[in-house]
Order: sequence, then structure tokens, then C-alpha cells
Amino acid sequence: MFGILFFILFTPGVSEFICTSSDLEMSYTFCDSTAHAFMFNLTPCSTTNKPVWKAALTWIPRSDIHFLKIVFSVWYDGAKVLHWKELLCSGADDEYSVCGTLKGETLESAFDIKGSRIEFPKGHYSILVQGFSDDSENNELMCLSFTMIVK
Repeated sequence: MFGILFFILFTPGVSEFICTSSDLEMSYTFCDSTAHAFMFNLTPCSTTNKPVWKAALTWIPRSDIHFLKIVFSVWYDGAKVLHWKELLCSGADDEYSVCGTLKGETLESAFDIKGSRIEFPKGHYSILVQGFSDDSENNELMCLSFTMIVK
């Protein structure tokens, strides 16, 4: 069995669609100025019936991942509604598959996004996801800016 893996090198500032449907539109851009080998998929593309979204991520990091802190910020129609930080990798007893990935290795992960059970009011959401290789949040590994429009 042969699998085909697509890596897309994204140019900063160019928006890439994740999905579009009658009730939802999602896209993302990178915050930094370098291209990334990255792919992100989300199904189903809907906010009706409060589904659990299935996400798939493929990424080739540009540095080793021994420490990883994620900062997640959400704005709804211009107002900040959520700011969340989570330490995913500390270098000891890490439970996530991303931990220990070396620079240039292909990272593939599938996961559920259970927050989709929330009833999202119609409107424009801006979601900033940053990954840092230090606790002081000075060394950014990756930054993605998502746009979600609930119709």
C-alpha cells in the first residue's frame, strides 16, 4: 500500500482554507515570514448538531521539540473571549506524541476538538495559536492565525 503525503509550503499572509460550508468557513495563515511544511484538516465542516471535530495535522518542525508551551487566544467580533496556556512537553514524562520530535522529522497527529460542542454564536472569530520552546514565551516555534466565520 502506498500513501501520498502532501506538504504545502505556505507563504506568510496568504490565507489557506481549511473548510467552507453553508454554516461555517475556516482558514489560516502563518504569523511569521518563513514557509512551513504543514497541513491541517478538519471534519466535519459544520457547527450544527454540535459535532466533535476530527483534526489531522502533518508538520515538519524547524527545531527539536523537547519543550512546548501552547498559547491559545480567541477573539469574537473583535473582543478577546479566551486566553489559555498549556504546557504540552516539558522533557520529562511527556504524554503527547509531538514531544521529542526532532527537527526535520515528520510529525503526524490526529485528534478530536471537543470544544466544538459549544454553541457558537454567528459572527467572526480570530484564533491565534502560538507554540513556544521555552516557558518565558520568547522562542516561538510556530504561530498560526485562524479565521472562523459562523454564518
